[in-house]
Amino acid sequence: MTRLPNWKTRLTAYLAEVVDRPFKPGAHDCALFVAGAVQAMTGDDLAKGWRGYRSLTAGRRALAKRGYSDQVALAASMLPAIAPAMAQAGDVAVVAGDDGPALGIVQGEMVFVLRREGLAILPRLAIEKAFKV
Repeated sequence: MTRLPNWKTRLTAYLAEVVDRPFKPGAHDCALFVAGAVQAMTGDDLAKGWRGYRSLTAGRRALAKRGYSDQVALAASMLPAIAPAMAQAGDVAVVAGDDGPALGIVQGEMVFVLRREGLAILPRLAIEKAFKV
């Protein structure tokens, strides 16, 4: 997976597009938010075949059925792990969420994450794990 030459512009446009999009399991949750960001940057759809579950419980069941403990394990199977301190703009971050670990996108000294109330910003210090895009 390689970032496109204009990945920064594409990522910025994607974030602007989803800033007000409501949280909806199977359509726009933390995993699909991050997959959309990765697709904007690379053109690769990491969520192909995963969309459409109707609840977080159903999403977790789909992950378990395919051998993944959670969305972090799925991300780890697709992206190389890096130390949180090494995460750069556009990399994937794992942060604590309301329902367990959540995925987000690193942007400088902050991390964009999707919460039930919409897009939120956390400090970079919230990163527990990170993956290189």
